[in-house]
Amino acid sequence: MATNPLVTVITVCYNSADSLERALKSVAMQNWSRVEHIVIDGGSTDDTVAILERYKNHLAHVVSEPDKGIYDAMNKGLDRVTGDIVCFLNADDQYSSSHVLSRVAKHMQAHQLDALLGDVAFFHSTDPTRMVRRYRSDRFRPERLAWGWMPAHPALFFKKSVVERVGRFKTDYRIAGDFDYIARAFYGHDLRYQHLPEVL
Repeated sequence: MATNPLVTVITVCYNSADSLERALKSVAMQNWSRVEHIVIDGGSTDDTVAILERYKNHLAHVVSEPDKGIYDAMNKGLDRVTGDIVCFLNADDQYSSSHVLSRVAKHMQAHQLDALLGDVAFFHSTDPTRMVRRYRSDRFRPERLAWGWMPAHPALFFKKSVVERVGRFKTDYRIAGDFDYIARAFYGHDLRYQHLPEVL
């Protein structure tokens, strides 16, 4: 992995004006200078496109057009990746601090990891300061995939070579495409991965 790896963040959205700006801002405020933020919008009809226009100086690619669902949109993002580390940040998620990506990039580079797993906090919809649940990715093991265990997708970071091997999301899944993707990434492959015991 490069000494100063480029981190690609992919965000997919559709009519996400209520939450998108928080996600975009949390990426724009990262103190890691090498960030490629790709946004794939499904042709929104609310204020999503106007919000994207405000953040255009922080975005490497913006696509706004109809798609065939969330996994088709994610594939459009994967098609544009040039980074050394690849991750997804959903339109209604945000990073917990401005140093998340620097922490991830330095840790993955120092330990030569194929994947890094972090934790995710869920917050009350009307009070973003009130945490209601913490999803702990330390319980994940590849052998537990058969029981439905998976790391938290918004806090999962892959080396680009893993993404290139796994390929695209299967668009015939309605809600399980991310689980299928993670299963194909980990199962039967001896990935070098670690859990970072922090809410990312």
